Amino acid sequence: MPNRISEGPLFELVSHGRRGPERRDRLSPAQIQQIARTVARSPEVIVKVLPAGANSVAAVRQHLAYVGRQGDVELLTDDGQRLQDRNAAADLIEDWDLDLAECQSGLGGLQGRRAPKLVHKLVFSMPAGTPADKVLLATQGFCREQLALKHRYALALHTDEPHPHVHVIIKAISEQGERLNIRKATLRQWREEFANQLRRVGVAANATPRFVRSETRPRKSDGIYRAAQRGASTHMRERVEAAAFALRTADRVGEPGKLRLRESRRELEREWLATSEVLRSQGQTALAEQTRRFVRTLPPARTEREWLVAGLVEQARQRRPREMERTR
Repeated sequence: MPNRISEGPLFELVSHGRRGPERRDRLSPAQIQQIARTVARSPEVIVKVLPAGANSVAAVRQHLAYVGRQGDVELLTDDGQRLQDRNAAADLIEDWDLDLAECQSGLGGLQGRRAPKLVHKLVFSMPAGTPADKVLLATQGFCREQLALKHRYALALHTDEPHPHVHVIIKAISEQGERLNIRKATLRQWREEFANQLRRVGVAANATPRFVRSETRPRKSDGIYRAAQRGASTHMRERVEAAAFALRTADRVGEPGKLRLRESRRELEREWLATSEVLRSQGQTALAEQTRRFVRTLPPARTEREWLVAGLVEQARQRRPREMERTR
């Protein structure tokens, strides 16, 4: 867990330091609403950038065909088109002049540098149970607010997994000739806007940094996650084997970052409790008490190995009754 706790109450972290320095003892209405959503554990939005396969027309064509499920899923474009046939990918590539963009960017590859991206590939998703049509509406609202009249884009709703999600493909070069660079701050802003659009259509949604919620379980890349789902991830297999060895040998010492993780957690709890006191001073008594309960129920601050060990222990606990039943 990153050690990003600063002096002062937690609302400075929740608002990413945007609150002015002149008032260090009060929360704005927007900050109170943010805290209320967080301690109520409103569903957190996910905005994810897919890293590979965006540097050539062939790769973009393949991704568009995948997103459109070879014509089975409708592609919605920034100019109001609804494309649903096997030619949709080719039509978009021609409409966006990606062949020309690839030729212009090819000079970078000739000079030994990796060719720049022709498009950005993103996924906007919410937990299982969220109405898929509202996830689509919110993503469309986000695209209109952030991209319209600047960057060409197309999107498609997928509902073949428990969590509804929308794939968004954005042309990397704007209509004004400016390149879109997606940085961490960009993603943070986009998560907040996506959550705002979801709330506009009646879906409870939040966008807070993971460390504010004491989320210490490491996020895995999309490739590692999908390989793990198939049971084919060497990355996860190596880590599970290391966790199993630690469990067998009762090795609980020597993990790098463990002490820093624990200290960050203690500082996080102090920040939340300080925020509770500020809420109480503003007459938000119920929310102040809910904030304190939130602190008491934060997930444990575990390293990746500790999370894996806990998972192995839980698997063994669930397997034991079944094994006993078979031996009767």
